[in-house]
Amino acid sequence: MPYGLVVRFTARDAAAAAAFDQLAAETLDGIKAAEPGTLVYVNHTPVDEPAVRVFYELYEDREAFLHHEEQPHVKRFLAEREQYLISTEVTFLDEVAGKRPASTQER
Repeated sequence: MPYGLVVRFTARDAAAAAAFDQLAAETLDGIKAAEPGTLVYVNHTPVDEPAVRVFYELYEDREAFLHHEEQPHVKRFLAEREQYLISTEVTFLDEVAGKRPASTQER
């Protein structure tokens, strides 16, 4: 069953938000290259909240999420992100129903 989460990060200031975005972009390169079980990994900026980033992540299943957490690029992100942030809020999600590209609908 798909496994998801939403993470809300609040950066210290505009410079920290820009540095955080660079770190996230570098992490995304590793995710794209090495994580077939990561179905969706998107970094959003909420309207009118320039220091906030909201990540939406969707994995094939919990095992794919655990695989993601063990990757070197993710460990680097987790170790370095705190210097840019004043808060992090994580919400884990169990899917009830949804729609996604056909290639990820039924695996």
